[in-house]
Amino acid sequence: MTMSTQSSLAELAAPGGTRFDFWSRVVANRRVRRLAEIGVWKGDFAEALFSTCPDIETYYLVDPWKHLDDWAKPANVDDDRFSEHYAGVIARTEPWAQKRVVLRGRTTEVSDQIPDDSLDFAYIDGDHSLRGISIDLVQMWPKIRAGGLIGGDDFQPSVWQHSGKFEPTVVFPLAVYFAEAVGACIEAFPRSQFAIHKTNDRFIFVDHTGKYGDLTLRTALRGRNRERAN
Repeated sequence: MTMSTQSSLAELAAPGGTRFDFWSRVVANRRVRRLAEIGVWKGDFAEALFSTCPDIETYYLVDPWKHLDDWAKPANVDDDRFSEHYAGVIARTEPWAQKRVVLRGRTTEVSDQIPDDSLDFAYIDGDHSLRGISIDLVQMWPKIRAGGLIGGDDFQPSVWQHSGKFEPTVVFPLAVYFAEAVGACIEAFPRSQFAIHKTNDRFIFVDHTGKYGDLTLRTALRGRNRERAN
């Protein structure tokens, strides 16, 4: 991958707006045709991409939409609420029913229904715990074609996104370590977004935010320590 590719994504992030706006620009600019979203929730992201990116041909919507006993995050609501969310997603994406593929289950349960080397883009916004982001990145990386892209949400310097009764959010630094393991470029963008490029390149971390001077887990853990000290 060249610096011009990195710069092009940075330029798409520059105009501001929401993360939906940013990724809609990326997907449209890269002429993405086949993509997957891990962690669909209420379908806001899918609706935004469908409505602004006409080149999309196949969009995999991956989410269990059910309460999980081993997932300690605020979004782990009861089954009745998840059923409402699921029905809402189906309704919101109905105009593009011929393009969507709904895979209701955990990534480990349904990712084999996505062919390897088939996706231009995957967006990870599911279980942000250490376990969850590890599984999602490992499962989805083989699905991305050469030259494709994995993006994601909740990439932030501190792991303490929620109160102490919930699992820490470890998208950062785990995603950086994953990129180093596979020899890929990873970029950090505003609004807690990241992108990993599947190219014939070496590992490099490009920080477009200026917030990630130290890539250690020790530093990412410090926020809670400061809170306790206060």
